[in-house]
Amino acid sequence: MQSSPKLRQCAPTWCKIGLLSFGGPAAQIALMHREIVENKKWLTEEQFLNALNFCMLLPGPEAMQLATYSGWRINGIYGGLIAGLFFILPGAILIAFLATIYAFYGDIPLISTLFTGVKATVVVIVLQALLKITPKALKTHIHTLIAVFAFIGIFFLNIPYPIIIFISAALGYLILPNKQTASKISHTHTLTKTLKTILIWLLIWWAPILFVYLFSEHEILTKITIFFSKLAVVTFGGAYAVLSYMAQDVVTTKEWLTAGQMMDGLGLAETTPGPLILVTEFVGFLAGFKEAGILLALQAAALTLWVTFVPCFLWIFAGAPYIDWIGSQPRLHGALSAITAAVVGVILNLSVWFTSHVFFEKIYETKLGPLSLLWPDFNNLNVTAIFLTIVSILLIIKLKWNVALVLKINAILALLYSLIF
Repeated sequence: MQSSPKLRQCAPTWCKIGLLSFGGPAAQIALMHREIVENKKWLTEEQFLNALNFCMLLPGPEAMQLATYSGWRINGIYGGLIAGLFFILPGAILIAFLATIYAFYGDIPLISTLFTGVKATVVVIVLQALLKITPKALKTHIHTLIAVFAFIGIFFLNIPYPIIIFISAALGYLILPNKQTASKISHTHTLTKTLKTILIWLLIWWAPILFVYLFSEHEILTKITIFFSKLAVVTFGGAYAVLSYMAQDVVTTKEWLTAGQMMDGLGLAETTPGPLILVTEFVGFLAGFKEAGILLALQAAALTLWVTFVPCFLWIFAGAPYIDWIGSQPRLHGALSAITAAVVGVILNLSVWFTSHVFFEKIYETKLGPLSLLWPDFNNLNVTAIFLTIVSILLIIKLKWNVALVLKINAILALLYSLIF
């Protein structure tokens, strides 16, 4: 490993990674590995993998946090800030631009038709995520039962996502400890330094929320900041896991967006650089736009970005010095493996929810005692969406084509289909 590269030497590389970070966490992590381990040799293979394992334990986008951790490891706090911000900003700027166009022109028939192809692709993207994580997460019968509990709890019983995560973690802590012996790894970081870091970043995180609460005349800004702050604490399992919790809440409970708009936002996030969780910016933007137009939309988007990503810096800067100790605790390992298993059930719920809203133009929710059931209107079957979903399965899962390319192909096919039929 090269010795102590300076921040000004590292900044262009972090900017490059931010501009090229398409394709989701796997592609983004591979890009970082190539740049900072293979090409620049700023981190060793072991340091990079340890950082990756640590970031997988945290709530929030693991690729963005890996960039922040790597920057911190190389250049300290300023390095972490630069790496994390450059990873977020290109995609955030592009999402704001696309959301503005969508807010003003999204109801035009041509735009709606193009997004039919996007939604069909999103169905397969979520399915692919489910297929990838399931074999790794469900290692025992207990893990499988936890996944089933998570699916039933969120799909049929409407149990809040944070409660499902908490129950799963408690079960894993009690009954799924790793068989290895806890290592007595020492660290040089003091508790006082950690508490100071936590207090500073909590203040940075919550200061805008308090300001909005006290001085803004728009109550929705406070609701948005609190909702997405809560979301930032429970996003274990990456963006796909939390999308189910977020999507159903903002669509069904808060009615900030429609189901179609939610899936359009996910499609836009898939085609832009940066973490997929940037879809939260799209949600905040449209919620603000619906309330009071473009100026409030921009404020809502900025606040959403703030409360989504500032906690990521808190987790990294407070927890990174303890990485070796955290990984050596058997019961903590069990709790985290249970959370990963629960994520399988949550992503399955997201897959069913998305698919039903793409394939059917009308979905009814019925109650059967404590159970909540979705019932589609079979007279409003979207044949175009089903055809394009089949195309997506062939191209993405079978032929392993690039997701961004398939999104464009399906948008064009949807347009051609509407012109022909």
